[in-house]
Amino acid sequence: MRADNRIEIRPSLLQKLHRIHRQITDLSGQIERCPRQIKAGEHMVTEGSKAKEAAQGNHKDAVLACDAKQLQLRSREDKIKDLDAKLKTAASNREFSLLKEQIAADKQANEVLSDEILEGLEYIDELAAVVQAASEELERLEKEQADRVTEMEQREAELRSELDRVTEELRSTEKDIPSGALDDYRRITEARGEEALAPVDEDSCGGCYQILTTQLIDRLRMSLLIRCPNCNAFLYSPENRQLG
Repeated sequence: MRADNRIEIRPSLLQKLHRIHRQITDLSGQIERCPRQIKAGEHMVTEGSKAKEAAQGNHKDAVLACDAKQLQLRSREDKIKDLDAKLKTAASNREFSLLKEQIAADKQANEVLSDEILEGLEYIDELAAVVQAASEELERLEKEQADRVTEMEQREAELRSELDRVTEELRSTEKDIPSGALDDYRRITEARGEEALAPVDEDSCGGCYQILTTQLIDRLRMSLLIRCPNCNAFLYSPENRQLG
């Protein structure tokens, strides 16, 4: 826009346009957050499912390990019975002594194995509790996610409806923009959205804080359309801070 351009425009119009653009930015941001929140919930459910699967895997491994030890214990008990039978028919004292020593060693090994089995069964109970807790946590996460999806879908629909209303308000308000400024306005708002407009705070741009010259301030007082020399935003004096 040329420096000698003398397009008049109401500050209240620019302020209203800026407010609407800010609303659109805010609503668009809220709409974008809805699917992100659903995605975050999906991630939590996935992690909860993994935790449950890991707990189930640990429980299964512990059960298999305990079953293997119980099988080993039964096998040794059967072996001891066989040794007891052979003990009764030992052909010599040496064979008898060897059999007694073997039986004693197997019984001692079985005692250790029995203790390990008991510890394993207790550990299985602990892991079963972990599985139960993980299952309940997953159910909670899944329910929360179902509620979240319903809430976010409803919220997004409401936001889109509000965005349509505000967008229509913008179109209606833009009809009041002077024709000489309309092309520049559309070009910069399409590129920068709400940052295309900025209030004047005392003697500086409210967007980039660039100090404005006296000449620009004077033009604002005359309700002439000006742009910030630094950030190129359309400048206006808010109604509650009209330049004196």
